[in-house]
Amino acid sequence: MEARQQGLLEKQPLQEVDEDVVAALSNSVSDEEREEMQVELDKLEEEISTLRQVLTAKEKHHAELKQKLGVNPLSEFRQNFNKSWHEMQTSTAYRKTQETFSTAGQKASAALSNVGTAISRKFGDMRNSSSFKSFEEKVESTVSTLKSKVGVPSNSGGSFEEVLSSTAHVSAQVTPAVATKLAEQ
Repeated sequence: MEARQQGLLEKQPLQEVDEDVVAALSNSVSDEEREEMQVELDKLEEEISTLRQVLTAKEKHHAELKQKLGVNPLSEFRQNFNKSWHEMQTSTAYRKTQETFSTAGQKASAALSNVGTAISRKFGDMRNSSSFKSFEEKVESTVSTLKSKVGVPSNSGGSFEEVLSSTAHVSAQVTPAVATKLAEQ
């Protein structure tokens, strides 16, 4: 087992292995083929250099034209953004998502409408209940008592809203001295 691990741990520089492969290949290539390869390599390097010079000239001309047209990085960004936004909006995924949200919104709206109707119905039921009517009578009685003590003419038989409104009106008219007098009685 130690011998096996030692074999894995042996370090042979990668360069030596590469050099051996290169040496083996170079032995199989003749001097004439090697010269042809070198000539081809030189031509390729020259073409690459020429292409770089042409590309640099074209990039410079491109920049000059953009400057003359008034195209700056911000307007390019805006144009690219608008194009991307349009492409996204016309995509199938966006349209499906939009339809899904629209359907969900309609269902949520219908559900909230149903909840509002149910709440209104419950308030109506509560207002017609005996305990609410008892509470309403007690409020009307208290307001009538307050009105008689303050000296405001009493309108008997008013609705609950009228009673609350008149109570608020009476409360606004009561001064601290009157409030103290009422508390003493």
